Amino acid sequence: MSVKFTEEQLNNLDKAMLIQLFLNQQEQLESIDNKMQLLLEQMADMNRQRFGRSSEKSDESNQLSFTIEDGEIIFNEAEAFVDDYFDDEDEETITVTRKKSKGKKEEDIKGLPVEEIPHEMTEEELKDFFGDEPWKRLPDEEYIRYKYTPASVSVEKHLVAVYSGSKSERMVKANHPKQLLRNSLASASTVAGVYNAKYVNAMPLYRIEAEYNRVGINISRQTMANWVIQCADRYLAVFYDYLHEHLYDYHVIQADETPCLVNKDGRNAGSKSYMWVYRTGKMYKDKPIVIYDYQRTRKSDHPREFLKDFKGICVTDGYQVYHSIEKEREDLTIAGCWAHARRRFDEALKA
Repeated sequence: MSVKFTEEQLNNLDKAMLIQLFLNQQEQLESIDNKMQLLLEQMADMNRQRFGRSSEKSDESNQLSFTIEDGEIIFNEAEAFVDDYFDDEDEETITVTRKKSKGKKEEDIKGLPVEEIPHEMTEEELKDFFGDEPWKRLPDEEYIRYKYTPASVSVEKHLVAVYSGSKSERMVKANHPKQLLRNSLASASTVAGVYNAKYVNAMPLYRIEAEYNRVGINISRQTMANWVIQCADRYLAVFYDYLHEHLYDYHVIQADETPCLVNKDGRNAGSKSYMWVYRTGKMYKDKPIVIYDYQRTRKSDHPREFLKDFKGICVTDGYQVYHSIEKEREDLTIAGCWAHARRRFDEALKA
């Protein structure tokens, strides 16, 4: 607690004491100013975290990207692209004549099936127009348009011939495709369509169910969920194990984990789980590998088991689990991520 002096006391102090009091006041003011500046920076950082963008995005166009593709998905995509070309605030009208590139339309439709639709006039129509004047046919005008046909579904009914010996009980069947799932209506094309809609186009199963209902197909989301799980276990698990083993052939990989909420895995609905992701480094562009490993916890046992046969450099964030595994092994090196190293400087700059 600071000492307060009266005017009379200050008048009775000598010069040395007054100088010392002044210096002490300077130190106190400097300390208060530093604390005030720190509080202002903390408030600015908290406001940015609460009201600012949650994703990090640099304005530098020449900065290396940390992902293969831009993962940002916006709802009003068309409006966003239009805003890049048109400025509402600029009232000046500028007319720009652009030279059309030859062959672009032909290049766009290259490889697509072409259906020719002739449009001709009858003899009566031509006589009504020309009368007694002779006429001749000129080269046709061509108009090219895209034609989109919504998805259509048909039923395949396989009739497998069965033969039996007249005198013996031996039987034989004609060669036929094996069933994807026994006693199920699922076919390879149908399941592939569900996989594409759910995991490529990010459509939930209830929307896929509604889409099928609109074209007259009754496939419940429970049935599709069963198809997805069983086919993944029977057919895709082989590719997963192969990619996991092939991942060890690369010298540099990346690893990260993110929380996710799971409704049903033997625990209460909404329990927090973790999706661990391992992928090849940015420099391997020809054949990149990305593998997801679902686990209930964030314990070190999961990356320790997944990376047990990997020898090389693993780029991660600052999670201590990876560094603990590095200390246990001599053939594994944990490298820091530039994006995470940049994050603290970016926060300090914005504050």
